[in-house]
Amino acid sequence: MSPWSSLWIPANWPAPPNVYAGVTQRQGGVSQPPYNTLNLARHVGDDPAAVGYNRDRLGLPAGPVWLDQVHSHKVVDAAEIDMTAVPRADASFSRRPGVICAVLTADCLPLLLTDRSGRNVAAVHAGWRGLAGGIIEATLSALAVPGNELLVWLGPAIGATAYEVGTEVRAAFVDPDPAAAVSFRPTRPGHWLMDINALARRRLQGLGVTSIYGGEYCTFTESARFFSYRREGVTGRMASVIWFEE
Repeated sequence: MSPWSSLWIPANWPAPPNVYAGVTQRQGGVSQPPYNTLNLARHVGDDPAAVGYNRDRLGLPAGPVWLDQVHSHKVVDAAEIDMTAVPRADASFSRRPGVICAVLTADCLPLLLTDRSGRNVAAVHAGWRGLAGGIIEATLSALAVPGNELLVWLGPAIGATAYEVGTEVRAAFVDPDPAAAVSFRPTRPGHWLMDINALARRRLQGLGVTSIYGGEYCTFTESARFFSYRREGVTGRMASVIWFEE
């Protein structure tokens, strides 16, 4: 039976049938403005009771393994986490059935990964710092699955028409990889529009991953559906989750 309710957007990809993956929308919770309404993050200033209620409403078969995300390239095994602590990391993976990997986002790129056997899953939080710093490479290293055996879904993130960045951000990608310049379009002096989805695809493809899906949602422009930190400043967070069953 599908766990997905109207709170969710299920990942649209050809994952094995025992793999469950999706992202929440911003509506359907009890958080008050500016966190209205399905905020799932405890670190943004929302009422903890409202966040707890929202998390309980998700209808998942178990509690997700939440992370203290710090724009790093640290990856943890979700099945080994003490649920009384929140690990500082930006990705988690699992080889154990029923363990739910999760990341929280509101413009950064969430990536959900599985292998073709449906026995390995991972969730990744990729802001520009984490992406440039190697969070995708670190996750694939931790999974230890060949790139051509992986499927990846790119969840809602700020789109290429809205994500303006400065010289230092462009340099973080283009200095080590000059061909990445195609993912930046100049706007005003010293500023570019950055395509975070294209940059993630480029890194995945460089690791041998060819089965890449998603990337069609923009958190910044789709204000009725998604939180956006760049658009709103103080706001909530969506959750992207993945797990597998026997």
